[in-house]
Amino acid sequence: MLLEKMDHVSSLPDGVLCHILSFLTTKEAALTSILCKRWRNLLSFVPNLDIDDSVFLRPEEGKEDRYDIQQSFMEFVDRVLALQGNSPIKKFSLKFRTCFDSSHRVDGWISNALARGVSELDLLIILYRRDYFLLSSKCFKSRNLVTLKLNSVCVDWLAAGDVFLPMLKTLVLHSVRLCVDKFFFRALPALEELVLFAVSWGDRDVTVSNASLKTLTMKYCLGTFSLDTPSLVYFCFSEYVAIDYPVVIMQNLFEARISLLVTEEQIERARAPNIDWVEDDAVLRLVNVEKLMKGIRNVQYLNLSPNTLEVLSLCCESMPVFNNLKLLTLKSHKSRGWQAMPVLLRNCPHLETLVLEGLLHHVTDKCGYACDCVSQEDKGHSVTSCPVKVLEVKGFRTIKEMHMIKHFMNYFSCLKETNIYIEENGSRQLRVPQVSEVIAEMMEHYEKSSSVQLLVGGSFYKKWTAQ
Repeated sequence: MLLEKMDHVSSLPDGVLCHILSFLTTKEAALTSILCKRWRNLLSFVPNLDIDDSVFLRPEEGKEDRYDIQQSFMEFVDRVLALQGNSPIKKFSLKFRTCFDSSHRVDGWISNALARGVSELDLLIILYRRDYFLLSSKCFKSRNLVTLKLNSVCVDWLAAGDVFLPMLKTLVLHSVRLCVDKFFFRALPALEELVLFAVSWGDRDVTVSNASLKTLTMKYCLGTFSLDTPSLVYFCFSEYVAIDYPVVIMQNLFEARISLLVTEEQIERARAPNIDWVEDDAVLRLVNVEKLMKGIRNVQYLNLSPNTLEVLSLCCESMPVFNNLKLLTLKSHKSRGWQAMPVLLRNCPHLETLVLEGLLHHVTDKCGYACDCVSQEDKGHSVTSCPVKVLEVKGFRTIKEMHMIKHFMNYFSCLKETNIYIEENGSRQLRVPQVSEVIAEMMEHYEKSSSVQLLVGGSFYKKWTAQ
């Protein structure tokens, strides 16, 4: 029966078989040559090469240190490339870990792929117990590259004039030491997606400037940043607070996710009374976040982390008005404050949906203007003018948090719908029937026309409607 099935597969056209083999690792594709004569030369025409030394070597402790093993792997790559000759190639993925200097060999493999018109190049090259692998500048000269992904390599000083990638749409740099001038990204005329993860810059003053860029993801990239990206629609920023943000241009931004990374010392100093911002560099750095917020003020969907919400407490007086914002997601943590929340809600005149991922936060006098934590005369003052129609509460844990939800329902004058999400395997303090009873009792005395839905594990549980 197995032979019969193999017979059917082998009767398929060469193009179809090569397409099937392109979904396998190169080692697996090479092994198919032993099936029968029909499969022997198919590897020569496979358009996608996925070469991973961990698949070839089978991970064993210390095996990657052996010169003979690594030499065997490199010879395998040489044979595959020689077998394919000059046949066109679409994707070349290379994951190679070595303790020895193999730069000449690797450079030859990359040159081979580029010469054959590769459109997607994915390189992970790790030198054990050494510095970054120094990547040849050849990777930045290609008429055909559409996607370039680099991991754990070093790009020596590269000026915009050294770059020729007219078709490149996606650039992903992960754990890369990047030494380029400020015009580097501008030299990529077709770039639409840029991912910068743990990039070490040669210059502390970094400029990401590109007129065509649509999505930008930045994580753990230290330095001073200027962002000149007028066509950007998606911005994900998870980063230690930069020294400054001299330029932030994102007038067409649609969605932004901001997760600032701060130290406990920065938070303590920011909360200290009567602090002199001018003389405190750590706090002044936090205040400069206002420039970043002004740059994203046209955004329609905004997601802020607990640290970001805390840092924004130092920018309340200069908080921009988010005239286009329709959906705001705020993540909370018991050690981070909501001081900025009252101003943030007041400065979103067209907000339709508010998502609160967690309700526990560090209690201060200022957060009382929005929440129910502090008893004061103008409690809820900032919430009353907010036009929110839909409130979503995620990560609901205890009945005590129900008081905060009730507070929001009472003060949000335009609220029509409240959704409460309970994790299926959440806290033992919580019992769904108990929460259900509290909501039912609350809705009996609720005077506005609104509804509350309870969802457990993402699935609908029950709905209450008040008229």
